[in-house]
Formats: sequence, C-alpha cells, structure tokens
Amino acid sequence: MIGAQPDSSGKISGFLPVIAAFTGNAIVCVLKFFGFAITGSGSMFSEAIHSLADTANQSLLIIGVRKSVKVPDEKYPYGYGKERFIWALISACGIFFIGCGITVYHGVTTLISGQPAHFSPLNLYILLIAFVIESFTLWLAYRDLRKHFPDDKLKKILIHADPTTLAVVYEDGLAVIGVFIAFLSILLAHITGRAFYDSIGSIIIGLLLGVAAIVLISKNRNYLITKSIPKEIEELIIDILNADPTVEKVLDFKSAILDVDKYLIKCDIEFNASSLITELSKHHFLENEYEEVKESYENFMKFSVDYMDRVPRLVGRKIDDLEKKIRAEVPQAVFIDIEIN
Repeated sequence: MIGAQPDSSGKISGFLPVIAAFTGNAIVCVLKFFGFAITGSGSMFSEAIHSLADTANQSLLIIGVRKSVKVPDEKYPYGYGKERFIWALISACGIFFIGCGITVYHGVTTLISGQPAHFSPLNLYILLIAFVIESFTLWLAYRDLRKHFPDDKLKKILIHADPTTLAVVYEDGLAVIGVFIAFLSILLAHITGRAFYDSIGSIIIGLLLGVAAIVLISKNRNYLITKSIPKEIEELIIDILNADPTVEKVLDFKSAILDVDKYLIKCDIEFNASSLITELSKHHFLENEYEEVKESYENFMKFSVDYMDRVPRLVGRKIDDLEKKIRAEVPQAVFIDIEIN
C-alpha cells in the first residue's frame, strides 16, 4: 500500500502526484473558462467546471496528506492517519455535487433551451493543451501507483491503493476522457450545426464525474470505519506467530488500518509452557537451582520468588521477539499489541 509517511528519500509518498495535478488543473481551469467566455460552449463550460472541481478537490487532498503525517501525541497516540481519508471524502463529495451536479444541470438546461454554441478553433486548441497537461499528471499518478505495486494487476491496485493518489488517477483519467468527449462534442456541433451534441457531451462528462465520486466516497468510507488489514497479511502474521515454538496457539486476532501503510495489530496468544521452560533451562537456571532448593524449604521459597520474577521478563522478551519477527515481514505493522491469555 502507498503510505502517508515519508519514504527512504524523505519525501511524502503520494504527495508529488497531488501537487502536480493541482498545478496542472489550475492552469487548465483558467484556459477552459477563457474558452467558454468566448464561445459559450456547453461542453467547454462542463470541462471548465470539471477542472475547477478537480483543482479545489486536490487542494483538499494536499491538506489531508500534510495533516496525516503529523507525529502521534498524547491526545492521538495512533497518529493522524485518518485525516487523509476525511479530506479525501470531502474532496469526493465535492466532485459529486460540484463537478457532477453543476455540469449535468448546465447540460440539461442548455439542451432544453436550445441555445446555439458559437464555434471557435480556440476551444480545440485549449482542449489540446488540456489533454497534454492532464495526460502528464495522470502518468505521474499512475507511475506512483506502479512504484508501490510493481507486479500487481490493475484490479488489485485499485482495491488497495492510497485513496489520495487513486483520486488523482480517477480525476485526471476522467479529465483526459472528458477532454476527448468535449472535443468530439464541439466538433460535431460545428459540423452538424446542432448544439444538441454540445449539450449531450456536457451531460456525459457530468455523469462520469458522478460515478468516480461514488467510487471514491465508498473507498474512503471503508477506511474511516476502521477497515481491517488485507486477509493475506493477516494470515501471514498468524503463520509467523504459530511458527514460534513458544506459541501454543493464536486465540484472537484483530487489526485496523490507521493510515495507508500503517497497521494496528492486536492479538491474544497462549504460550507453550514446556517451550518456555526450555528457554529457561538454556541458561542452566533450573539445573543449578535444583541442588540448592532441595536442601531446605527456605531455599525453595527463595527460588520460587526468583522464578516468579524471571518468568514475566522471559515472557516480555518473547513478545518483543515476536513483534520483531512480524515487523521484519510486515513493516506496515507499526503498532502491535500481543496479550497472553
């Protein structure tokens, strides 16, 4: 999974695609509104609103990413990872109500009123520039996804990817498709002399935005209601625990995704008493003490006190060892709470 934490180079993963998308959409937004002001094209208006919504939404994503990397404190001991999902959810709602709602409304009203669109080659040039810019930001976001999922299929990536970067992929992917639809709609309206095609293009762009918004809202909702870690990761951790000879069995296992690439693991285990005794006997603890305790009851009581003191420390060391083994295989397991039943 793509994480909010800084990577080995000190950069915040997923941040560059959002910044690039914000900058690109801001430039494209100004160009599209300029084209609409000159020609009055419904499709160009839809694309301008589309870019305006994307720019506003990506500014929200930037806020979410920056807030999510704040270090844990006394009030929030598990950190601020869910900030990312809250702002991404607000962003997705913005896509739905602003991007989809206004665009579809404008397309329907122009379709009903039958207002003619004034064709200008300027619109096509603007759309061509928009296509180049948004294709580049889409490529950056897709490259960021592939960097974290080099061998996975696209379906798996869309399920497990960071919703912030995924939002950029969806928005810029739709932006590229939207530019193509707007280009075709304006061209057909000019060739046929019917503004009908321009209005239909506007409605189609709006509906596509609505679908993307619903997908993103659903994905962020899953993270905000404390989603468990992927099943294959859970099975791997349980296998690590069961493979240790001192663990009799794993009685209970719970997990939560606190942030992308940041897991909370909580489990109850039952230790194998004979294996723990073997651990103690490695240092000849029992063997050396045996000769002393059989001499008197007083010596036996001293041994019992010493034994009761050593066992908790031994158990604590074993739990630390288990946590190290888990983190070696699953570095996303930032918080691990292993309890003895």
